Amino acid sequence: MPVEKTACSCSEKLYLPRPATIVKVRQVTPTEKLFELRLDDGSDLGHQPGQFVEVSLFGYGEAPISVSSSPTRKGTFELCVRAAGSLTNAMHKLPEGATIGIRGPYGNGFDTEQLKGKDILFIGGGIGLVPLRSLINYVLDNRGDYGKTTILYGTKSPAEILFTDELKAWEEDPTVDFRMTVDRGDENWTGHIGVITTLLEDLETGPATTYAVVVGPPIMYKFVLLSLRSQDFRDDHVIVSLERRMKCGVGKCGHCQMNSIYVCQDGPVFNYARIKDFPEAF
Repeated sequence: MPVEKTACSCSEKLYLPRPATIVKVRQVTPTEKLFELRLDDGSDLGHQPGQFVEVSLFGYGEAPISVSSSPTRKGTFELCVRAAGSLTNAMHKLPEGATIGIRGPYGNGFDTEQLKGKDILFIGGGIGLVPLRSLINYVLDNRGDYGKTTILYGTKSPAEILFTDELKAWEEDPTVDFRMTVDRGDENWTGHIGVITTLLEDLETGPATTYAVVVGPPIMYKFVLLSLRSQDFRDDHVIVSLERRMKCGVGKCGHCQMNSIYVCQDGPVFNYARIKDFPEAF
């Protein structure tokens, strides 16, 4: 007797990898590639800005990777992957048309409803722009729902700048105040030089109506949070993403546990007021 096929349940979609095809690959820096993917079952990923997926390759295991595209862009989704370990190095060698496994999306993303009507100050450091890009493009695609948009982006050097075409578009957008800096310039760099907090020094913001969304390396958080506090930002008006240390994505392995919080399930996006007293968070 033939077995009747049924649609995958929600739990199956969360716990079993779904095949996805690499539609396009683009080198964005010497160490990062942008992968455009399409789920083989034809469905949308169904993520929210700030969520992540588990990427699997046979023989290499799996790893959590942030979704970099906005859910407003239908049909495909994007992952920006740094070649840093065995799986990500193997993924960098895959051609267009190859198949990988996708579990998720997982975690709590950015609360796009809470941010409606608010001015938003985006602060991204290095590869922190990858998950931030999802929310930025979501806001720009729903421009009428949000207030003033300010984007600050910093990298160690010009060679590490991500999404250069997109940054140019943000810079030319009259509805966006875009500012960029590098820690160290080179012979071709003509822009601002200095750590990202130097971009905050002459910034005019209204802390009462502005939410700061901060994603970057741990050392950046320390100084950005101090700078925001000096500008009278309330702790509950600061939103952060803690992506590191995640492993399984479903709260089973314990790698990302902080006291009673699991970053993969309770985050990776947090309101700073909730975790400010967790020293291990930053």
